[in-house]
Amino acid sequence: MRPKQFKAESKKLLDMMINSIYTHKEIFLRELISNASDAMDKLYYRSLSDGISGLSRNDLKIKIDIDKDARILKITDNGCGMTQQELEQNLGTIAKSGSLEFKKENEKQEDVDIIGQFGVGFYSAFMVSDCVTVESRAYLSDEAWRWSSKGAEGYTVEPCEKESHGTVITLHIKDDTADEDYSVYLETYTISSIVKKYSDYIRYPIEMDVQTKKLKEGSEDEYEDVTETRVLNSMVPIWKKNKSEITPEEYKSFYMDKFFDYEDPAKVIHSKVEGNVTYSALLYIPSHTPFDYYSKEYEKGLQLYSSGVMIMEKCSDLLPDYYSFVKGLVDSEDLSLNISREMLQHDMQLKVIAKSLEKKIKSELLKLLKDDRETYEKFYSAFGTQLKYGVYEGYGANKDALKDLLMFVSSNEKKQTTLAEYVSRMKEDQSDIYYACGESVDKIDMLPQTELLKDKGYEILYMTENVDEFAIKMLMDFDGKKFKNICTDSLDISTQEEKDKLREKNENAKDVLDTMKEALDGAVNAVRFTDKLKNHPVCLTSEGELSVEMEKVLNSLPNSNAVKASLVLEINENHAICEKLLQLYGTDKEKLKDYAKILYAQARLVEGLPIENPTELSSLICELMV
Repeated sequence: MRPKQFKAESKKLLDMMINSIYTHKEIFLRELISNASDAMDKLYYRSLSDGISGLSRNDLKIKIDIDKDARILKITDNGCGMTQQELEQNLGTIAKSGSLEFKKENEKQEDVDIIGQFGVGFYSAFMVSDCVTVESRAYLSDEAWRWSSKGAEGYTVEPCEKESHGTVITLHIKDDTADEDYSVYLETYTISSIVKKYSDYIRYPIEMDVQTKKLKEGSEDEYEDVTETRVLNSMVPIWKKNKSEITPEEYKSFYMDKFFDYEDPAKVIHSKVEGNVTYSALLYIPSHTPFDYYSKEYEKGLQLYSSGVMIMEKCSDLLPDYYSFVKGLVDSEDLSLNISREMLQHDMQLKVIAKSLEKKIKSELLKLLKDDRETYEKFYSAFGTQLKYGVYEGYGANKDALKDLLMFVSSNEKKQTTLAEYVSRMKEDQSDIYYACGESVDKIDMLPQTELLKDKGYEILYMTENVDEFAIKMLMDFDGKKFKNICTDSLDISTQEEKDKLREKNENAKDVLDTMKEALDGAVNAVRFTDKLKNHPVCLTSEGELSVEMEKVLNSLPNSNAVKASLVLEINENHAICEKLLQLYGTDKEKLKDYAKILYAQARLVEGLPIENPTELSSLICELMV
């Protein structure tokens, strides 16, 4: 029989369609199973609408058969089947979809769920097979027809024998090549895994005969080969059940099995949304960081389903980077099954879902913070850094979405606190949120500036991660209260009278301070007396936006250009060293310069900065001791 030509296709079009729409060859099975499911949906719908008796949903099923020797893979269903004309229409033209037509005709019916949309899924079979045969008999028809094709060259349609309604798709699997092992699609384990991965929630049983060994009757150690029929899919997605029907243990078990975690999640988010876009989502907040989370290997994303059939293993477009730790899945009837990653990036429905999920995740995290503080703090210890990166990246574009989720250790009982909690405890006359940066809480506590603020009853936020101050700079303020680094020269906790007194003292000692600045040879921008210190003799503060801690962080980055904060050496006006310096100006200016170098080195040590000339410092200290 002379092959008929495809109506609108060439080999180039067929190759382009397969290569651009499908990334992984294994999805051919997903597509064929989805078509079989559609056929049974149509038949079941007809039984309801036409009042056909003798048809039961329980009788509908999909069967997969493997013949390794003949390199044959068969997918059989007992759905509505196709007439000769339908075979010509649906399989003779790429992108002609009977499922789409049926869905349009019955879009108001609730009990029909047609997965197929564009009619291209069937042709994915040519990715793994060099010949595809479709034998089909329409329900209540006496005739059966065979459609056969070896690819873009064309197809044939001829009568055949088939005992009952439904469709059998026979694939002759390609021979292996140096680049591709097609024989894997003839392995029971592979087929079972693909079904579990992509079609686990098809609502009809997917059966396959499996060879296994069974203990012989009456024998204790002798086995025989037997064939048993197994159902490969679970059929009922947990996320489509009502929350009241699912136990906490079922949620946890699903999470551990699906996402390979060994700990319970910190939070389960199960939601169903109807509106412009209808979808179900089952999301999990992990309780610990995956081993590769902060590495390039980690890949964010949610599993994406269309009516229970997986479209994508990790759809990154559903999550912003700052929620990249979230695991889970989304299932929407509004998304097309036959869709590529490139098409998804421009899908407005997907963008609506992503925005909705973002709001839902935030609201659930805030609820966790309010209702289960201990669990939230455990979650935050694992993923708080990611939230702070989210505030910083994009020039603070997402700061309003994340600021309520942030926590920092506070000088108030050395416990984690939110920014809202800090503001609620602020003194009446306090206009700024005070913070300090360092390697650890203990080291920050030892900073000279910390002592006086705590003595005056001010609360301080301790920022111990590299990203902290950068995030705070982007945040700028919280509830109208600006952030103030206590290690900068802009710190202001003095009364006007104290300010006037200090200004006068610095003006009177201008020559002394200028001499000390000159001795430091450009290392500092200024030397001055301060009233910010209680018992400590000296400290370093910074002028401008670049703090001492930011300097350390930036200079620790690979390939960074050396940056320097504009430093000020501040000397405690109430410390005995202050009077000593004033005396030395009139008696021994050279010693005054030596004192300046020692005090500057002390201040750098306290800040955790390196000493530029340790040999000189050692000599100066020894001279003073002698």
